[in-house]
Amino acid sequence: MNEFSAEGVWFIYDGECPICNQAAQALRIKEKYGALHLLNAREEKGHPLLQTITQKEFDLDEGMVIYTDGRFYHGKDALKFMARHGETKNPFMAFCKSLFWSDGLAKFLYPPMRAVRNWLINRKGAGRIDNLQLKEQPIFQSIFGDSWQALPPVMHKHYRNRPYTNDKYLVRGRLDVMCKPPLTWLAPLMRLMGQIPTRNAQNVQTTVEFQSEIKSKAFHFYRKFYFTADKPYIFHSKMLPLNDGEVVELMAFGLGWKSKYSWDGEKVILAHRGYVLRLFGWLMPLPLHWFMGKGYAEERAIDDNHFEMETHIRHPWWGKVYEYKGKFEVVD
Repeated sequence: MNEFSAEGVWFIYDGECPICNQAAQALRIKEKYGALHLLNAREEKGHPLLQTITQKEFDLDEGMVIYTDGRFYHGKDALKFMARHGETKNPFMAFCKSLFWSDGLAKFLYPPMRAVRNWLINRKGAGRIDNLQLKEQPIFQSIFGDSWQALPPVMHKHYRNRPYTNDKYLVRGRLDVMCKPPLTWLAPLMRLMGQIPTRNAQNVQTTVEFQSEIKSKAFHFYRKFYFTADKPYIFHSKMLPLNDGEVVELMAFGLGWKSKYSWDGEKVILAHRGYVLRLFGWLMPLPLHWFMGKGYAEERAIDDNHFEMETHIRHPWWGKVYEYKGKFEVVD
């Protein structure tokens, strides 16, 4: 019997994380689960259990892992396991039991706790474990999933930003921009909040810079609309990958649009999944579609270096209230 197949509970943690270290020192499991084995993921990279965790695509930079009786518990599920099956013999375990005893509380509390964990590790300058080697593949490869290989070459160039890097790429083109009421009524507020340009114009010179973030999987869109020759209108947003092909695009003041990326064999589609407000790491649903309408976008390849795109907002009563569309060239 090797270490991996040994009975008991295995706790795999980040040795550079103060919270994880505290959990490793304080964790006490009820006797019926057998012995407790601690595994520092930074010191035991060759351990067979760590290799299995990587094969199952559990990201150790996103949370600790508990393995027992052939099952894996990751992130908030690991904390729930500790809360339900741990012995309350010290303040940390009592704290864990009080906060993570229910699914609802665990789902609500885990995002800010993970944010604090990542902040503490970054503050130490420890870097990432990167057991999934995410820096080696584009952010959107996991978002498109099995469809990634089927994308045309220009889409691979368009979506080539890697996470946790300084990758920066540019596309350049021209857009037709259309805006109707009620969005035009909100033009001053939209401009103040740095939202989409609420204008009507044709053949607008536009550049979009895609920039990765060195400390996260997020990346940024810096769009510059040259309605006038001297000063561009800048629309900046930040994209965060979620699960199952979903992405949230965050704009100023935490307002966000959730969409699901897919490839139908001819075009990339961004389907509306709702508006949200990001607050302390949580994504709170906002029923703005009753007033704003629902967003949509699609992109089609023209050749290996050019693509055309369209994005619009359609309201159930007023129809298409916003649109911009045009062609872009991928520029290194």
